[in-house]
Amino acid sequence: MDVMTVSVYVSSFIIGLVLGAAIVFFFRRMAINRQLRAAQRKAARTLSEARVQAGELTNKAREEADGTKSSAEAEYRERRSEVQRQENRLQSKTESLDRKLEGVTQRERGLANKEKALETARGQLEEAKSKEIKQLELISGMSSAEAKDALLERIEVEMEEEASRRLREWEIKLKAEADLRAQEVLAQTIQRSASEVVSETTVVSVPLPSDEMKGRLIGREGRNIRALEQATGVDLIVDDTPEAVTLSSFDPIRREVARNALTKLILDGRIHPARIEEVVKRAEEEVDAEIVNAGEQAAYQVGVHGLRPELIKLLGRLKYRTSYGQNVLAHSIEVAFTSGMIASELGASPTIAKKAGLLHDIGKAVDREVEGTHAAIGADLIKQWEKSPEVVQGIAEHHGETPNISTWGFIVSASDAISSARPGARRESLEGYLKRLTALEDIANSFAGVDKSYAIQAGREIRILVEPEEIDDLGAMRLARDMVKKIEEGLDYPGQIKVTVLRETRAVDYAK
Repeated sequence: MDVMTVSVYVSSFIIGLVLGAAIVFFFRRMAINRQLRAAQRKAARTLSEARVQAGELTNKAREEADGTKSSAEAEYRERRSEVQRQENRLQSKTESLDRKLEGVTQRERGLANKEKALETARGQLEEAKSKEIKQLELISGMSSAEAKDALLERIEVEMEEEASRRLREWEIKLKAEADLRAQEVLAQTIQRSASEVVSETTVVSVPLPSDEMKGRLIGREGRNIRALEQATGVDLIVDDTPEAVTLSSFDPIRREVARNALTKLILDGRIHPARIEEVVKRAEEEVDAEIVNAGEQAAYQVGVHGLRPELIKLLGRLKYRTSYGQNVLAHSIEVAFTSGMIASELGASPTIAKKAGLLHDIGKAVDREVEGTHAAIGADLIKQWEKSPEVVQGIAEHHGETPNISTWGFIVSASDAISSARPGARRESLEGYLKRLTALEDIANSFAGVDKSYAIQAGREIRILVEPEEIDDLGAMRLARDMVKKIEEGLDYPGQIKVTVLRETRAVDYAK
């Protein structure tokens, strides 16, 4: 291809490009003009809408402003009227206060005048009073200070009498309430106590299979009976009683040893001094074991634990001790149960009360060996092995032998009385019992002014009705004291006797 042809092609290509560019520019220019016209129409439309909305908002704002203005004006007018009303009310109150203040001022002036008049009257009264006092001093012969002292002394005496009277009323009321509560506690305790009646005596006689055995017991020239008495410390009485030998000793333990040994010798049949010593020694060991066992059983039965072996042994010795026919160990067990019941009713410790009740007669185990009452002996023994002061108090105080009595002393004393006084607890002959009651009533009836007398509670209390015209209240107190002295001097009795003197005044009339 030659150069001319190439240049023609190039020119054609360039012209095509220019034409194409012109055509593209033309169409692009048309598109841009079309878009511009659409944008102008949209802008005109938006502007017209904005103008419409602006007009609506302006109208709405104008309406709201008009409404707000009208409501504000109405509120302003209302508040202004309220302020006006408050001002009117305040003005009326101010006027009322002014009038009241004027009235108070007038009253003050009137009170000032009255006060002056009162001062004047008071001065006149003081003057008249001083004159009257001087006149009274001249008449009575006493100064005002002396008269005041006399008056105060009289008032003091009257106040003391009134205080004593009221104190006596409170004492009577409290005593009645305490007696009622005590009766309830004792009634519940006695009702809950279901102990059997235990009344027995230590065996003092041993039955023999035949009268021939008496001779064998005596032995040649009495050597067997002497050996037995020497080994046991008990007197053997071989009398005319058929087929029986009586043992006599103040020591119940020795008496039990002798009974046990004699029973074994009779059953064995071999009776001579050497055999007697052997059997007595074995009997002593058996009795000692029985004593310890009885003490342990009593403590276990009551529920008292931790007792020392010495106390257990002393407690077991009470099995062979009786008081008016009542077994002392059985009595102690019963007192322990009753003391626990009373303590539980009173809110005290049943454990301490049971222990004090179980050991309250422990002194009777050694009272033949130590000087003093069994209560004091028992308290001294318990102090050695028992660290509880309440238990010691209950034992020492249960017979009222101490100046003061604690709660534990009252509990044990009441339980002891319950166990001893119930029917069948203690053995006493009917004849001796009736004689003692009759003697007690005779002593009461021997005093002047006594109307009637009644011995009650198995002779533990006597109640005396007196003539109220002959004996006053102080006389009743003197009568009770004199009667106690006469009973103590002229009558033998177990325990203690309560003397109650009753004086009653009745006023009787009839409505017609």
